This record gives sequence, structure tokens and C-alpha cells, in this order.
Amino acid sequence: MAQNDRLLIDKVVATVGGEMILLSEVQEQIAYARQQNPKIGADYGCIVLQNLLVQKLLVHQAKIDSVLVKDEEVENQLDARIERLRSYFNQDDKAIEEYYGQTVAQIKDQMRNDMRNQMLAERMQQEITKKITITPAEVQIFFNEIPADSLPFFNAEVEIRELVYKPPVNDGEKAKARAQIEQLRQRIVEKGESFAELAKKYSDDPGSGAQGGDLGWQKRGVFVPEFEAAVYKLEPGQISPVVETEFGFHVIQLIERRGNLVHARHILIKPEITEEDLEKAAAKLDSIRNLIVSGRLTFSDAVKIYGDKNTASYNNDGRVANPRTGNTFFEVGDLDTNIFFAIDDLKVGEISKPTPFRTPDGARYYRLILLESRSKPHKANLRQDYNKIQAAALEQKKNDYIEQWMLSRLRKTHLAIDPLFQQCPNLAEILSLAHKP
Repeated sequence: MAQNDRLLIDKVVATVGGEMILLSEVQEQIAYARQQNPKIGADYGCIVLQNLLVQKLLVHQAKIDSVLVKDEEVENQLDARIERLRSYFNQDDKAIEEYYGQTVAQIKDQMRNDMRNQMLAERMQQEITKKITITPAEVQIFFNEIPADSLPFFNAEVEIRELVYKPPVNDGEKAKARAQIEQLRQRIVEKGESFAELAKKYSDDPGSGAQGGDLGWQKRGVFVPEFEAAVYKLEPGQISPVVETEFGFHVIQLIERRGNLVHARHILIKPEITEEDLEKAAAKLDSIRNLIVSGRLTFSDAVKIYGDKNTASYNNDGRVANPRTGNTFFEVGDLDTNIFFAIDDLKVGEISKPTPFRTPDGARYYRLILLESRSKPHKANLRQDYNKIQAAALEQKKNDYIEQWMLSRLRKTHLAIDPLFQQCPNLAEILSLAHKP
């Protein structure tokens, strides 16, 4: 009976070219949205279907235009999503299985097709809109068309740049870490102990350690050069010599290789940073700050010479992006606490004293913070907020173009929508183009 009910419920509610939309897809998205906001309206399914129609049309066109997403790209995105899921459950795969009623591998398999389609749609949309630009005159028109009482109110915001300095490890601690990893390698190679179990117990890589050191399938260019050179020399099952990278000391085992793709695992032992190392780092960074303040070194050059190359801001001239918005503006309430206090008394253009902080994996670093700009709470205006308004105007122009592109394509594409959604007011123009199922 339950199976018959499922077959009845899970029917095709729309087709676009060769792509189908199932009722269950719509229902899953509604259910997810209601988890976030229980007050969403009864007509939310109409919005979901509209979004799915756009995505499926983009996927259909991507296949026609031979726009490709490589298998390893899909796997990398899936791995990242699975890692986020694991972080919510404290890296406890059993807790995930109990909550979802599926293993992590089953969840990943279930997500794979949706992920590929999502990436195909995004890539096709980028292809369609990549040549669209916006002029200052268009930005002015966009801003002028916003009713005065609808202009957004921006809270106090700051822009910051940073120079992140990684304290060098002293030779004594490096020797201790090397001795520990050599001992672990010996236990695997000579005593036959389990690589996975030793990784779970001793590895300093929080992401892979809980998974027995498993790094999943990766392509060339993902690993740092020393690690990559070592892993590609291995035969399946073989254990590497000790490998030193900027992260510490590794022992690597190749599980499987397919062309340029490798599936490997590793154990990482990081040398300890001592209080003496931290004091030396703070003193070094203070001397760099003095060079910048005295005008003998620019902040940009200091970032290039002394900054940690693995920090996202390094390749953006030290500019720090807000992970919540993607731009470089932070509302004061969004700032990390130690950044807030470091810049609280600074004037625009001034640089903080060396400030200690920890990365998500617990590593200890220092940084200098330059206050690039600071604004007071204000209503949006072109003088202070041009970049934000320009970005919003460009996004609207792209959305308008995609909408017109979609309607134009639908006139040449087989489209059918189930009567269940025939009354959706937001689909009126699309429905006029649809064939009755």
C-alpha cells in the first residue's frame, strides 16, 4: 500500500525538453523551506516550480550546447557538502545515519544527480550572462527607480585588510613531530597496525582524521606540491616515506588511482607552536608594522612578502571578504570579536597592533589589520554605496536577461505543466507557452 501511495504521489508535474520535474522534488523543497520558515504561504509550491523550470531549461540547453561539468568537479562539491554535514554532527557518521536513515555514502549517491544538474544550470547561466555589463548611467537609473521610502538602511560597516603571519616552528618541535610520524609509519609498515585506526587516533588533520585519514578522490593540483609529488609516485596499497609540507609531516597511503585522479589517505602530525615561537612571531610582525607605518613598506607589499599564502585574503591584496555576503563590507555585528576590538579605536588608514587568533583547525597565527573604510548607519546613497548598488543593478539586469532568454527558448522547446499548477499566477506567461499534458 505504501509503495502504491508513493507511486501515486511521485508523478511528473512538468517536462522541459528532455528534463522532467517530479512532484516529490517540489515537495522536498517546500518541506526544507518550511523548516527554515514555518510561515511560508500555501502558494510557495508555485515559486518552487518556477525555479525548477528555470533550472531544468538551463540543464536542457547545457546538454544541447555541450556545456560540461566534469565528474571530479561534482565529486569535489559533494565532498564539500558532506564535510559540512559532518561538521553539524561533530564528525559522527553514525549520528548522521540515525538522523537520516541512510549511510553517508547513500546520502552522497542520492545527491549526485541533483548536484550535477545544479552545477550544469549555474554554468549555463554564466555562459548566457557572461558578456552582460552595466554602465554608470544604468546604475543611476536603477537607483532612481527605487522609491525613496524603499531605500535600504545600512548599519555601520567597515572594510578591512589583513596581513596573516604564520609563526615559524622551532627545530626542536619539528624534530619531535618527525620522530612521532616515523614511529607511526613503523607501526604500520613493520607491525601491520591499521593505517585507518592510527589516523583516527593520532592524525592532526581534523577533516580526514575522523575518516581514517581518507581524503576521497582528488585530481592533480589539489594537494600542495610536496604531497602531490609523493602520492603520485605510489602504487595502490603502498605507504610513502615521511613527507614534509608547510602543514607538518605526513605518511600517505595510495588506495586507488584512475588516470589523474587519486584516492589516498594520510596521517598528519603538526609540530607544536610554543609560547616562545608566538612571542617571536609577535615581535616580527610588530617590526613589519613599524616599516609600514614609517612609509618604508606598503601594506600590499608586506602582504606579498610576509603574508600566509594559504589565507584567502592573500590573493586579494589583503582584503577580507564577508562570508555571509561575498563582498568586502562587514556590519560591525558580523565581525569576529578579536577583530572588533583590534580596530575599535582605529581611524581609517590605521593599522592594529599584532593580534593573535586561531584558525578553525586550532592553529595559532598573528595578523595586522588595516581599517580600510568605516561608515556610519545611513540610508543607501550612490556616493557611499555605489559598489553595492552597482552589484544589485547588474544582478537585476542579468535576471531580466535570463527571464527573456527563458521565454524565448520556451517558445522553441517542448513544455508541459500538470493541471495541479495551472492556477499559479507567477507562471501565467510560462503557462501560455505550455502544451497541455
